[in-house]
This record gives sequence, structure tokens and C-alpha cells, in this order.
Amino acid sequence: MENSDIYKTITKASPEVLFKDRNSKFYGYAFPVTTEDDVKNHLNTLKKNHHQARHWCYAYQFGMQEKDIVFRANDDGEPNNSAGMPIYGQIQSFEVTNILIVVVRYFGGTKLGVGGLINAYKTGAQLALEAATIVSKTINIEYAISFDYKNMNKVMRIIKEKHLNVINQTLELSCKIIISVRLKDAPSIFEIFDNLYEINIKKLND
Repeated sequence: MENSDIYKTITKASPEVLFKDRNSKFYGYAFPVTTEDDVKNHLNTLKKNHHQARHWCYAYQFGMQEKDIVFRANDDGEPNNSAGMPIYGQIQSFEVTNILIVVVRYFGGTKLGVGGLINAYKTGAQLALEAATIVSKTINIEYAISFDYKNMNKVMRIIKEKHLNVINQTLELSCKIIISVRLKDAPSIFEIFDNLYEINIKKLND
């Protein structure tokens, strides 16, 4: 599949946005996250900052390929599927991942009904995403290449020819270089090093 190793995300929190409906206020936020601890930390901070709010509804998604996707939507006391899923729908609509969107509600005294809530939470999430800076990133594989110092030149030649990204290197009698390679290029790069005499390559983070 073309561009199957590219995903969209945000690298920094969006500015606060506000949507109002019949005196209820909905504050929207988007945060970059990769773990449930990240999610908890952001929620705790928002609950401190908005301690008089009534609801802190959210949705998040982790994972860069379909098989790895993890997501959750939380209505936080609003009627079923009137808050979390409309927020998650915007994550899907903008095709972003590794992201948390929270919409904080201050009740304005007038009930909005399920339709009104769905629209308000969806809009809060949409505004937060529109305010965020969305970037495209590549899914990368990391390899460790181990070799004796005498084989340095042939390893470095390939790294230079293929414009490989070196993350870390230890160049002593026994050398080790860690490289990062785009997912789509990974099999061919692995094969090149694997076929070299006295060079050992292995995948990290497996």
C-alpha cells in the first residue's frame, strides 16, 4: 500500500478552544500521547484547572498501523455515546493517532438533549484539532549493527550511500551502530547488512 508507513499526529498541545451552546461552555484540547499514563496526567491537570466543570469527556488513540491501534472513548457521566464517541469520530475524521482529545463542559442550566450534546462534543473536538498543528511522520524500524573495527569502512559506506539515520554509535575494537530506517525500506536494508561478511544486524524493539 502506498505510504503505508506514514501516519499523522501532533507534536505539541493545541491552544484551548471554546464552543458555547445555550450557556453551556465546552473547552476543547488536543494533546500528543503514547501511553495511558500520558492520558491520566493530562486529565489530572485539566481537572485541577477546571475544578468547577461538570464533565471531562475524552477520547484517545495510540498506534501507527491498523493492527496496533488502541483507542478509548469516555462519556464521563454524559448520556451513553453522546460525548466520547463524537470526540473519537473527529480523531478518525482527521486521521490522527497518538493523540488525546478532551472536551471540558461547564453546565449552563439548560439541558441540550442527546443531539445537542453530540453536536457540542463533536464541535469541541473538531475545533481543538483545527487549532492543533498536525504533522506527518514515518514509521521507523531500528537496527543494531555489530562489527569489528576493521570492517568499519564497508559499514559506513552503506550508511552514507543509503542516507541512513544513525541514532547511536560506539566505535571501538568492537563497534556497534544503531540506525533508524523507514518501514518500507527496512527489509532491503536488513538484507544488505545481513549479506555482509563478519557483520551482524538485528532488529530492536521487537
